[in-house]
Order: sequence, then structure tokens, then C-alpha cells
Amino acid sequence: MKRPELGVTLSKIHCWRLTQYKKCVFLDADCLIVHNIDELFEKEELSAVPDIGWPDCFNSGVFVYSPSEETFRALLKSAIESGSFDGGDQGLLNTYFSDWRTKDISRHLSFIYNMSSIAVYSYPPAYKQFGKNVKVIHFLGSLKPWFYPYNVLSGQVSQPKDMQGSQQLEHVQQWWDIFMSKVQSSLTTDDSGLAGSLSKIHLSGEYRGLEEVQGGNRDEFARQQAWERGQIDYLGTDSFANIQKKIDEAINARVGQ
Repeated sequence: MKRPELGVTLSKIHCWRLTQYKKCVFLDADCLIVHNIDELFEKEELSAVPDIGWPDCFNSGVFVYSPSEETFRALLKSAIESGSFDGGDQGLLNTYFSDWRTKDISRHLSFIYNMSSIAVYSYPPAYKQFGKNVKVIHFLGSLKPWFYPYNVLSGQVSQPKDMQGSQQLEHVQQWWDIFMSKVQSSLTTDDSGLAGSLSKIHLSGEYRGLEEVQGGNRDEFARQQAWERGQIDYLGTDSFANIQKKIDEAINARVGQ
């Protein structure tokens, strides 16, 4: 393919190749499920939450879909011929499923299934009224929960040093509570990058968040910052082949357990 800029964009559409399943719910890696969402499997393709930036489009962080090789090939064809209006998967998917806006209101999911943590600041009264019903929290923006300092003794997170965190602190606390109780013990000090830093939390008694990532994993942090600026190494480290290899390794590791 002669459009390397689509390499990362296309990684998400491979979920349509999971044809061993009849229906799936896709969630971005920066989403946190806080309540059961099994009812989403009763929805039809393509069901998603309106995007807070442009509600006529859906946000591709959470969506219901039906795996299909035919749909995958059609999405691939659309990507090659038309590209993506926003340079990412969301633009591509909104172009392909362009009837989402008008065809069937039942495919418009409630905001509780993809609530942006930063949206709390834009409409506090609504969050006060409906926040208790939220089922999926989406940590949009470059400052993710794992960049916030965490104290093992108190079990509390705090704002990153010398900067104001963009996420609602109570949601970041939820992320850390779940991570420490369900995930952290499965990490090992042999893990590299961010996972390696997070594996050592109990040994050090604290995790300095963004400060630690910047200090111990500068290359990885710099790479992520470049991603956030849209400066992606499509032909090198961030090539689709490398992403596919990483995904395959993770899947095969789980299968072998």
C-alpha cells in the first residue's frame, strides 16, 4: 500500500476479522469499564456514542459491531481510496458508516457508555445528575491515568507535579484502584517500558507518574508525545507490521496460558 500514513489507522479495523464471534464491543485501551455492559451485545452494528467535539459523528472509542471479512475488505478499500478526514480511525469509520447520524436513533448509545473524563468540567450539573450511571470512562487526551503519581501506603493518586491534570481525579483514582487490585500483581520486573515501571510500585512504595516515565523511559515517553502531535513513524517503529507483531504476540501469549 502506497499510503503509509494509514498504517496505524488501519490497525483498528482488523477487529472485523474476528469472525469466530457474531458480535463484539470494541473499546480503546484508555477506556475503563466500571459497571457491566453486557446489554450492548443486544445492539446492532454500528452502535456508538456521539462525539463530544462533533455530535453528528460517533466517537470510535467504544462501538458495537459484527465481525465480517466482507466489511473488513470494504473498510480497507475505503481507506485506500478515500483515506480518513481526521487522519485516524474515527474519520474512516464515520465515513464508511455515514448513515449512523440519521438511519436509526437506537444505534446512538447513551453517553454513559463512553463518558470522557474531561467532559465533567464542561457540564458539571449534568455530571452531578447522571454521573452515578456511567458505565465506561474514556480518558481522552495525552495525560493518561498511569501518568499520575500514586502512593502505595495511602492508596491515593495526586496531580502530576508542576502541571494540572486534565482528567477528573476521582476517575483516575478508580483506574488505579482497579489496576492495583486486578492487574499490578501480574506484571514482572522483567517487563520493559511503562509496564516495568508499574511492576516495581510495591518495591518502591510509590510511583511518580509522569515524572518517573520521563526519567526512566524518556525514549518511550518522547515517542508517545510525538504521537499526540501527529508525528508518527509510519515506516519505522510505528509501522503497521510492528503493531501487528505486537498484537499477535499478546494474543498468542494469552492463548498459551
